[in-house]
Amino acid sequence: MSKGDLERYNSFSRRAFILGGLHLAGFGILTGRLLHLQVSRQDYFATLADENRISMKYLQAGRGQIVDRFGVPLAVNEQDFRAFLIPEQSPDLEETFRKVREYIPLSLKDEERVLRDIKSKRAFMPVMLRDGLNWEQVARISVNLPDLPGVSIDEGRMRAYPLAEATAHLIGYVGLVAPAELTDEPIMGLPGFRIGKTGIEKYFDKELRGKAGTSRIEINAVGREVREISSIPGKDGDRVGLTLDAELQIYCQSRLAQEKSASAVIMDAVNGQIYAMCSTPSFDPNNFTRGISAEQWEELLSSPAAPLTNKAVSGQYPPGSTFKMVTALAAFKSGLVKADHRVHCPGYMEIGRDKFHCWSRGGHGSVDIIQALAQSCDVYFYDIARQVGIDKIAEMARRLGLGQKHNIELPGETPGLVPDKNWKLGHFGKKWQLGETVVSAIGQGYIQTTPLQLAVMIARIVNGGHAVEPTLLHMLGTEVRKQPEFKSLGISPRHIELVKKGMANVVNHQKGTAYASRIEDKSFLMGGKTGTAQVRRITAKQRAEGVKNEDLPWKQRHHALFTAFAPLKNPRYVCAVVVEHGVSGSGTAAPLARDLMLKTKERDPAS
Repeated sequence: MSKGDLERYNSFSRRAFILGGLHLAGFGILTGRLLHLQVSRQDYFATLADENRISMKYLQAGRGQIVDRFGVPLAVNEQDFRAFLIPEQSPDLEETFRKVREYIPLSLKDEERVLRDIKSKRAFMPVMLRDGLNWEQVARISVNLPDLPGVSIDEGRMRAYPLAEATAHLIGYVGLVAPAELTDEPIMGLPGFRIGKTGIEKYFDKELRGKAGTSRIEINAVGREVREISSIPGKDGDRVGLTLDAELQIYCQSRLAQEKSASAVIMDAVNGQIYAMCSTPSFDPNNFTRGISAEQWEELLSSPAAPLTNKAVSGQYPPGSTFKMVTALAAFKSGLVKADHRVHCPGYMEIGRDKFHCWSRGGHGSVDIIQALAQSCDVYFYDIARQVGIDKIAEMARRLGLGQKHNIELPGETPGLVPDKNWKLGHFGKKWQLGETVVSAIGQGYIQTTPLQLAVMIARIVNGGHAVEPTLLHMLGTEVRKQPEFKSLGISPRHIELVKKGMANVVNHQKGTAYASRIEDKSFLMGGKTGTAQVRRITAKQRAEGVKNEDLPWKQRHHALFTAFAPLKNPRYVCAVVVEHGVSGSGTAAPLARDLMLKTKERDPAS
């Protein structure tokens, strides 16, 4: 072998050796990787394989009941038959819709919803056609299933409200999940799943929903279900027990229904529990769960009496003369007005060029705080307000619970408004005027309150000056709500007793503005305060023509208010009533409040 051939041979050997080594190394790495994947990570990839063929399906849990303090059902789940459609099994959707309409109601709105659901889901996933079917409709569909490809009947649960209109504003209702309400929770995508839309149903929605169950389903390569492997049932939602007395609530609602638009709150002055809270006109929440028609919805929206609004927590009204206790307590606390202060009322008070009238044109003569409250003398409160000023009145109003939310377990609560100098300067860029203080002293002007706030105000006065807060919650699940300690408001007991005595005389003294609505039962005598909140002033021309407030169109009449407590000794119950455009607190609201207090005594929820 020549020297050149030898060099070429050695070079080839080296290259072959290197190439073989590289192949051997690559094979070793590949073998090691295969051993790692097939031996060391066998369990991991077996799990992944299972996940590729096993789907997790969520099962809806039963929604928790809502009951009153005695266990009377206020929201329950009833048997519900539903019709479903599997799109891939229906070759002609329009034809299927046409046939289904022959057996059950199926509106264009229903069809639009079904088409939206079909677009957002796989073709083999069922979508709900219609729920709330009666037995006759189920029978019709069932008999004709051979002619309805893809259609099936399923049994579920539908929310029902046994007391209907009586508790509509409090309990609320549930409805299908709107696109804006969707979250990443898988349960939201379940056919027919409903969430709380208003009232207690909305406030405690997550607790009432419960915990969804799961079902492990074997699926094939295209995702179609083959069989169920295992399932874990869901946990039903918590039971919500309210402080309400259902019978008292029904009576309150029926009594209020005699008025065109009104609201009332009955509350425990000591622990803050709400025994009844009503707003009229009302509506049937069952219509929303079954599917409300466009005509019904339009009628509810267009009604001037606002039946969808819970006026007890959302309605805002001038408190009128029911505010006078606030003015009195503010004046006494300031030290600028003595408790034995007297004022002569000639029927008006002049401040500069303005004349502020008392409701009694002839005046009340010389009155003290007790007489001024009993006879609702405006001039007395004009006088003490002029001395104490709006800021101190506003501070006392807030201390008694006005102008603020109380975080009751309901959505839609409004804060009302308690104005002061800074408020006006900030909102209008103008200084506060003395005339505005005088008007505010009798609950007119900018002041706005809710019936709930008025009930809290009276409760804080008659319970000795403790900052009681209202509540509707008695029990959540098995846990009873703990009774909180309410701090003292720092109001003189002597001043409180003077105000309470004046309120007692409102009802029980012959000159009291609500004497006609007194309770004769000596063990349950009632105290209270009338209020008539001006909506629109009668012009001088109308007054000269003899036009009275009740002669005006309904929307222009005064609001009628009454706040009450009973019994006089150791008060336990308070009540606030507002009748929109009811003209007179003494003539309209006071008799209504008396009846509610008597019914409360009959029920005696605190016993």
